[in-house]
Order: sequence, then C-alpha cells, then structure tokens
Amino acid sequence: MRALAAHFNTLLFKRRPWNVQSRYFSSFNGKAADEASLEQEAERKIGWLLKLFFAGTATFVAYQFFPYMGDNLMHQSVSLLHVKDPLFKRMGASRLARFAIDDQRRMKIVEIGGAQELLNMLGSARDERTQKEALKALSTLSKSDEAVKALHNAGAISVIKSTPDTFEDAEIGAYKSNLLKRFQDLRYDISS
Repeated sequence: MRALAAHFNTLLFKRRPWNVQSRYFSSFNGKAADEASLEQEAERKIGWLLKLFFAGTATFVAYQFFPYMGDNLMHQSVSLLHVKDPLFKRMGASRLARFAIDDQRRMKIVEIGGAQELLNMLGSARDERTQKEALKALSTLSKSDEAVKALHNAGAISVIKSTPDTFEDAEIGAYKSNLLKRFQDLRYDISS
C-alpha cells in the first residue's frame, strides 16, 4: 500500500522518487561542474585578453597625449618660480628637475626662461630649502653642455658662489661644488 501511495503521490505532484532524483542530480552535477570549469577558463582567458587590450589602449593614448601636456606643465612650473611664496617656488623647481631628463627637455626649459628664473630664485632665496631646490634643479639642467653655456651667459657662476654654505644641509654644498666643477670641466672661468 505504501508503494502504491508513493507512486500515486509521484503522479499527482509530478515529482520523481527520492532515489531517482539523487541519481539524476549526481550525473547533472558532473555535467554542471564540467560546464562551470569551462566557463571559468573562458572567462579567465577573455579577462586577460580584455586587460591586455585595455593596457595597450591606455599606453597608446598616453603616448599620444602626454607629450602635449609636458610643454604646458613646463610653462606652469616656470610660472611657479615667479610667485613670492617659497613653497610654490620649491614646487616649480622640483618639477623642472623632474622634467629635465634628457638634453632636449633641458634645452626646452632653458628656452622658456626656466634657467634664468632658477638663478633669480637662488639669488633671492632666504631659506635653505628653497636654495637647495634651486641648486638641485640647476644641477639637473647642468647635465647638458648647451644648458651650461646658457647658465654661464646668464651669470650663474656668481649667483652660485654667492649662495652661503650651511652646516645643517650638506646637500647645498654638494650641489654647489658639482655645479662649479661642471663649469670648470667645460673650461669656464669660475674665479670671477
């Protein structure tokens, strides 16, 4: 009677018996696991493909876009040297030092008046941190022979020599001596 009731219950509610159902799900889970692993593998491969595509696009856009920003940022950095606040002057000088990575950019900084403004900044600096940033930027610019010539014509030697040495910040003395040595190496008279 119980078997007949279970069979009737199955027909009435259109369910499978428990033992058939578990057997059905076990084979279904095997297929589902295979499909899930295939989906995960496909998502992983497509994910890497999308990441590579995005990285390539970002690199291309940056390569096309950032050179135009560089000139504008150089002009802004030189403009920061005109401000009276020493903090902004230091920021402008440190930016120029970071931009001066090759001879072409160093000469661009000299052409837009950055070298002269750095010398003015050094001559009028009242605190050591501002002197240090100006000397650091001038030292970075001096890696180019043409920039050294422009610095010499702007009177850099006398301004650099007039910068007082400090005992608290040894980097100022190091930048000064490196700059004067660079002028000496290129046969400029540093005795004046």
